[in-house]
Amino acid sequence: MLFNSIEFVFFFLPIVLLAYYLCSAYIKKNEARYLLLVVCSLFFYGWWNYKYLAIIIISISFNYTLGTFLSRSSEGTRKKLILAAGISANLVLLGYFKYTDFLLNTIAQITDSAYIFQNIVLPLAISFFTFQQIAYLVDSYKAETREYNFIHYTLFVTFFPQLIAGPIVHHKEMMPQFQKRLQPGDMLKNIYLGAYFFSLGLFKKIVIADGISSFANNAFNAADSGATLYFMDAWGGALAYTFQLYFDFSGYADMAIGSALMFGIALPLNFNSPYKSVNITEFWRRWHMTLSRFLRDYIYIPLGGNRNGTSRKHTNLMITMLLGGLWHGAGWNFIIWGGLHGFYLVINHFWQTLTGSTVSAFPKPLLMVYRFFAWLLTFLSVVVAWVFFRALTMDGAIAMLKGMFGLNGHLTPYNLYPHMLDLGLDPLNTISSPYLYILNFGHQNGFISLTICLLLASITINSQQIVAKAQSSTNVLYAFYAAFLFSISVLFINQGSQFLYFQF
Repeated sequence: MLFNSIEFVFFFLPIVLLAYYLCSAYIKKNEARYLLLVVCSLFFYGWWNYKYLAIIIISISFNYTLGTFLSRSSEGTRKKLILAAGISANLVLLGYFKYTDFLLNTIAQITDSAYIFQNIVLPLAISFFTFQQIAYLVDSYKAETREYNFIHYTLFVTFFPQLIAGPIVHHKEMMPQFQKRLQPGDMLKNIYLGAYFFSLGLFKKIVIADGISSFANNAFNAADSGATLYFMDAWGGALAYTFQLYFDFSGYADMAIGSALMFGIALPLNFNSPYKSVNITEFWRRWHMTLSRFLRDYIYIPLGGNRNGTSRKHTNLMITMLLGGLWHGAGWNFIIWGGLHGFYLVINHFWQTLTGSTVSAFPKPLLMVYRFFAWLLTFLSVVVAWVFFRALTMDGAIAMLKGMFGLNGHLTPYNLYPHMLDLGLDPLNTISSPYLYILNFGHQNGFISLTICLLLASITINSQQIVAKAQSSTNVLYAFYAAFLFSISVLFINQGSQFLYFQF
């Protein structure tokens, strides 16, 4: 079931919310609320394909049993072996469904085999609930959390707002919230703030992300099919995907946070204006923040972090980002994407070491210029890396990059020619490209769409800042603003598409 569907917005969410608050009002025991949310969350998950309910239930049962043992065991070799076995079992499950096809097809390519392997269908959300439960096992091993109630643990894993695509949460930051008794005055406040978040996310997804998706899809489909993309084609498609992915995933995160907040549960933030970042380290502190936290705490730091010298630190960064890329998808394009970000991080660390104190001493005007060019370099580097993240084939990614770097020419769309003349420019070459026509970047609408997206992502305040203003103000206009965005989104809700991160 999609957050941006009629079934969820007008039926599932209101019915579950009503039942939840009725349980809170008339049944004193928390267990009734827990059980209600577990049943509804499993129904939500099974809506996609009920056959995969067995996989998530088996995974939950296995990890609950191991977590209980780890919480009750004293330190020793046996406890370490149980933890290693638990993590391995989770990775084997994830690996079978997510990486078997990739591994076998890679072997077939190396051995020049003609055998066609049957695709294994990836269960929805397996990457997210696997990482979440690995974190739980490690936290149980460290005695940072414990859970001896199966229903409670099942709720921790399956709570429907964050089940499908995160945020990736910790047991210790979630379960204490469920145990709080809701006060009578909390309900309206929770629903108001949650609905505000949800409306912002719905607008991001349906109106903005889906609105520019055709630009990105046409460009990348053309590249994957072997077409030649010129400079403006390629950059138009790459930028369109850059904004599509951000508004799609941050829109999902807003809807997840909003849905949870209606039940009085505060999920951690997953985005904090990442396209405002002035270096790649800051980008990863702002983008998919709970995944960045997981990669840092459960891969980078256990590898040694920055404790064993510069060379080891950079090696650990590269390993962490390569694994982060592979987690996103089974393909060399995702590995290259992760490797690029690892390379960016290493270069940034070198630069910070070289210039850190010098830059901080710049006079304010010079510092502003420096920060602008630092932002521009960071943003363009991220856009280039997204090409590998989006392209279906390596040939498609290379075709896009060739166009972006001008290797196919800098030809001007014929229908932009008059506008450039009006600006006093006289381009030497014009072209009537079918891809430019499809993308609509030869017309002002395409440029206006990208410009608006750039301003929204890099200059304006983000969702949490908007909601904070709405919460602290008694101005009724804030409520009308959210209602307006929700109404516009509902007009296009039947055209809504699946969230991009569902495929990961």
